[in-house]
Amino acid sequence: MEKEQHTHIVKYKTYVFVLIALLFMTFTSVAITSLNLGPYTVSAALLLAGCKSLLVLLIFMHLKFDKKFYAIMAASVFLLLGCVIFITFLDYLYR
Repeated sequence: MEKEQHTHIVKYKTYVFVLIALLFMTFTSVAITSLNLGPYTVSAALLLAGCKSLLVLLIFMHLKFDKKFYAIMAASVFLLLGCVIFITFLDYLYR
């Protein structure tokens, strides 16, 4: 049996839009560090970093076009990372 290979060609326009979005989020995260948001500064920076990594995973690593199993595995890693960060924040708050 011959396996079918599906190639996904992403347009350059999509890559340009993702590049612009990543640059905007990078400059926004740098600007957030100069603002005094109190305890929410780190949370906002981590949220932007998570959004940036999700864009890279979906578009540049073609996770959007792969099997759903890979998306589930990547989501479980993000969930585990979120739990570790949440537990770290709880430890920091209640010391």
